[in-house]
Amino acid sequence: MWSYVIKRLLLMIPTLLGILLITFVIAQFVPGGPVEQMVSQLQGRGGGTEGRATTGGYRGRQGVDAKRIEEIKKLYGFDRPAPERFLHMLGQYARFDLGRSFFHNKDVWQLILEKLPVSISLGMWTFLLVYLISLPLGIAKAVRAGTRFDTVTTFIVLLGYAIPSFVMGVVLLVLFAGGSFVQWFPLRGLTSLNWPELSLAGKITDYFWHITLPVASMVLGGFAVITILTKNSVLEEIRKQYVLTARAKGVDERKVLWKHVFRNALIPIMTGFPAAFVGAFFTGSILIETLFSLDGLGLLSYESVIRRDYPVVLGSLFLFTIIGLFTTLLRDLSYVWVDPRVKYFG
Repeated sequence: MWSYVIKRLLLMIPTLLGILLITFVIAQFVPGGPVEQMVSQLQGRGGGTEGRATTGGYRGRQGVDAKRIEEIKKLYGFDRPAPERFLHMLGQYARFDLGRSFFHNKDVWQLILEKLPVSISLGMWTFLLVYLISLPLGIAKAVRAGTRFDTVTTFIVLLGYAIPSFVMGVVLLVLFAGGSFVQWFPLRGLTSLNWPELSLAGKITDYFWHITLPVASMVLGGFAVITILTKNSVLEEIRKQYVLTARAKGVDERKVLWKHVFRNALIPIMTGFPAAFVGAFFTGSILIETLFSLDGLGLLSYESVIRRDYPVVLGSLFLFTIIGLFTTLLRDLSYVWVDPRVKYFG
């Protein structure tokens, strides 16, 4: 077991380096970098995506002297060769220094910590509600397979899956946030303007009042995959010989279901657990954050890519990759806890 864990930890290093290297190389060829955007702003064009000339220079050179352009390159660190910048970045990341944003003029760590409350709020409640509802629902569908309950719930979860979360958010805003019907929930933000003045109970109420519609938008479309996967996994276990033997011996049906069937059926369900966990907590939903004016990590990542804010892009990628690698390792190790028959040999 421990040799397997050590090998997996060692394999994380080249995996992480490979992801960072590929992203860094791609970033070098993307037009409209921070230098070009700054030169374009000095020229009064306001955008930088058209700034790279076919000769390898900057179209913004017209009207901006070469010395000023070199100063801008030095400001962003582009006065050094790409391999040197990459090695410098790796040295920073080894110390968990994610650098400083080009456009926000803040440390990347500070930016991430500022956006975390929104992403954690969306991710935590979405993740919990999806699993707390989907697992029991999937088990109930498996036990009642072929009945009207199974048919109706399948139609409902597939209908929710077919509707994009952004469209669902718009519908909920129109219905419950002052559209054409009632205004029971706020339009934007995670808390009210008078949040600091509220009591503890008032803060809790205000928080859930604001988070209800965004979370509902993300949850309604997330039931289908987990529910159907749970149903199929439980059905497969119910039809196995050991379940028939336990029933023939007179073992209580609840004991058969929860002690034997569910434990074995949990293994394939856990396959998507780390991806769902990381996705829910750290990527968020760009469209939902935009729709409800929630400034989270999803919106930060999107804006960083658009503005070519490379420290934020690469720093966030570094952090999320580490989290993803470790959660994948935890998923594999949890197989042993769920099913002692699983052995790792290293």
